[in-house]
Amino acid sequence: MDQKRPIDATGAAALIGIALLLAFNQVVIKVTGTGFGPVFQAGLRSAIALAFLLAWMWFFRKRIELPRTALLGGLLTGLLFTVEFICLYSALDVTTVSRTSILFYSMPVWLALAGHVFLPGEKLSSLKVWGLVLAMGGIIVAFAERDGGQVSLAGDLYSLLGAICWAGIALVVRMTDLSKASAEMQLMCQLVVSAPLLLLAAPLFGEMVRDVQPLHIAGLAFQAIGVVGLGFMAWFRLLAIYQASGVASFSFLSPVLAVLLGWALLGEEIGLQIWAALALVAAGIYLINRS
Repeated sequence: MDQKRPIDATGAAALIGIALLLAFNQVVIKVTGTGFGPVFQAGLRSAIALAFLLAWMWFFRKRIELPRTALLGGLLTGLLFTVEFICLYSALDVTTVSRTSILFYSMPVWLALAGHVFLPGEKLSSLKVWGLVLAMGGIIVAFAERDGGQVSLAGDLYSLLGAICWAGIALVVRMTDLSKASAEMQLMCQLVVSAPLLLLAAPLFGEMVRDVQPLHIAGLAFQAIGVVGLGFMAWFRLLAIYQASGVASFSFLSPVLAVLLGWALLGEEIGLQIWAALALVAAGIYLINRS
């Protein structure tokens, strides 16, 4: 087995770029939501991303194959992916990018807790326990902050449930033979299941089409191709080169950058409590992911 490298300057630059891409994606979802209903937007994104992924695999002559023993894992991750993005897009439809990002990017907290219970080699160290304490404190602070514009309890709960589903996807991959499949096939399982389910569920979540403009079409393309396609593939590539703990440690940047972008690009009001919640969650994520 090849020894994976620690993070160097090139890897750090790439990871910061991906964190910025994921943070900016939250703003794009919010803006695109003025043209499409939240769940319909999520379904269109999965459908376009699936078409892009199939074209990508055909162009690079990658085989579309999944071990039979990985089918159940693929189905479970697809269902979790569906619920995750119903929650994320619904949250961004009713609350701010800053609140959604702080709560949604608490995913490592729930994964660390689940790993402690279900994965024998992932018991919580004292450092991770401190990380969990800090991050949970940040989540409590974020929930307690009810002042300012566009504060929604439903949005907060959607964000947390989305984070838990995201952690569930990672846990299912680790615990099933889906881990033996290629990164492209893991992503395809999630898109194949989520695209039709999200599109079928869209009418249950209100209007599907609002005031569609070219900006909204561009936003969909950015999400499907720029983020789901190229962004996720770049992330998987970095995981193949660098040590996983080093790659994961950069995940604290995404909520930080998302809050800053929500403030800078959307003019969101961010009170002192939200800054405190962000600091606690980011510090907790960093400690949880440190090797």
